[in-house]
Amino acid sequence: MTFQPSVVLVDDHELVRAGVRAELGTAVRVVGEAADTEEAVDLIVETTPDVVLLDVHLPSGTGADVIRGVAARGVETKFLALSVSDDPDDVISVIRAGARGYVTKAIRGEELTDAVRRVADGDAVFSPRLAGFVIDAFSAAIPEPVDPELDLLSPREQEVMRLLARGYAYKEIARRLTISIKTVETHASSVLRKLQLSNRHELTRWAARRRIV
Repeated sequence: MTFQPSVVLVDDHELVRAGVRAELGTAVRVVGEAADTEEAVDLIVETTPDVVLLDVHLPSGTGADVIRGVAARGVETKFLALSVSDDPDDVISVIRAGARGYVTKAIRGEELTDAVRRVADGDAVFSPRLAGFVIDAFSAAIPEPVDPELDLLSPREQEVMRLLARGYAYKEIARRLTISIKTVETHASSVLRKLQLSNRHELTRWAARRRIV
């Protein structure tokens, strides 16, 4: 049986929530809806969903406020921002607060379903244009860690590793780094071998622990 992640929808527009619920269909289990920050925090703490689909602007605060409020209550869940905004400040703010991804409301229904499942599995998911904002902001703001395992990787392998951990497909990585898909596959295999990891999910967790995604 296909895994159906439990989801809470947080958006102040009832029609938007209804539309998102309809697009997701039976692929997920929507366990609740909220329209403002306080209501959202209480609902998420109560239901502990696998994923929270979260707007970044709410009448009583921001999506980042919801994420911090849930964390303050000691509840762990995964957040995927879903917004009309593609402003870099909005993207970076909610990711810094702890969201695992950010997609715009222009996303197609099947793509949103896939994004929810990937976030539930531990992947980081971004609309292609928005991913660049995050990579640029974090590469500028966070110094390279002193890490013996990270130092095993060549500079190019580190680039590939970060993009893999952020959820990019091989084709997307090849296009971004201007290399062939075969070269990406070779680097990916080398990264997993050197870090003694089995798959991309383990790599994402490895990178998240080091705060390099």
